Amino acid sequence: MTTAKPTTIDLFAGCGGMTVGFADEGFQPVLAVEWDRYAAATYAANWGEDHVIPGDIAEVAKNQIPVADVIIGGPPCQGFSNLGLKRLDDPRNQLWREYVRFIRTAKPQVFVIENVDRFAKSPEFAMLQAEIDHGLLKNYEISYGVLNAADYGVSQRRRRTIIIGSRVGRIELPEPTHAREAASGLKPWRTVRDRIEGLPARPDTTELPQSVTSFFGEPMPGVFKGLDIHFRRDPRQLSLDRYSYVPPGGGRFDVPPELLPRCWREKATGTTDVMGRMRWDFPSHTIRTEFFKPEKGSYLHPQWEAGVQDRREERLYVRGNPRKSVNRVVTHYEASLIQDFPEAYQWVGPKIAIAKQIGNAVPSGLARAIARHIKPYIA
Repeated sequence: MTTAKPTTIDLFAGCGGMTVGFADEGFQPVLAVEWDRYAAATYAANWGEDHVIPGDIAEVAKNQIPVADVIIGGPPCQGFSNLGLKRLDDPRNQLWREYVRFIRTAKPQVFVIENVDRFAKSPEFAMLQAEIDHGLLKNYEISYGVLNAADYGVSQRRRRTIIIGSRVGRIELPEPTHAREAASGLKPWRTVRDRIEGLPARPDTTELPQSVTSFFGEPMPGVFKGLDIHFRRDPRQLSLDRYSYVPPGGGRFDVPPELLPRCWREKATGTTDVMGRMRWDFPSHTIRTEFFKPEKGSYLHPQWEAGVQDRREERLYVRGNPRKSVNRVVTHYEASLIQDFPEAYQWVGPKIAIAKQIGNAVPSGLARAIARHIKPYIA
């Protein structure tokens, strides 16, 4: 009986969200490839620099690819994301071919692909399916579907396509462990409160600490962890006035029209989550790369209590109590916790780079559930 840990290769690894989940379930990373050097440095800060390749996956030579039990990763999705242009010739849509090359070389027993919820309906997925049916991956069987991270213990509603390929027998997707309403033995969804309650409501600083560390022979800002990335922004008074009218679960339609920019005043429908406020006792919406901008989604801190009632143009608006409401977006630290990163996870890069790493990551709780599910199949 072997006691060695099953091994993983993490492709398009980002800052390591999938590796966190797999490592928690006893997997050992042996290679990670990530072209963004700040993200690669964050990965290296947490998992070691020795097995990280910070560069173009297409330039990784065959002799640099070790044999591994599992390959995990999410090829960049902007080419066919709802938020992108959906151009079929976008070169980012071809990067899954590099994923296939690694499978052919490393010969994993199982591979896991994570991508946007639309991926299973894309021409790229059809080509991947063709490789499974009668091409380079014909020895693998796949299962796929769209999973919601909240159904697996993450305090965030984030829908992602998950593909599990196996040459050791078909592996279905893991069954949910959590549900919106506790039923049939499932646990209730975890909430924003579960992850960020008790953190300082009004951070002392707007900046990262002064710190520089060398990764891959290059000095970079960091390493930061914990409250180092719990910093605030300093919005102008007009923005603060707008935030003050937004209750938990609310958004731009709760703000008096005269306080809104013209583009929102003249748009009577749609973009309902703009300037939205989280709810303490519910999972958040998807944490994206620009969560620090309230105009990008529901990223206002959930703490709000009603204060003054204000009637304007035959409509009643309610402004939050300024002493009991927190009128700011969630911090980088709060966003990282909602993305299910460990409290002491280490980060490298300037503020915008770290936000990008957080928003692009796979929630580690979702990765953990997948790792736990496939581990019994690994010989």
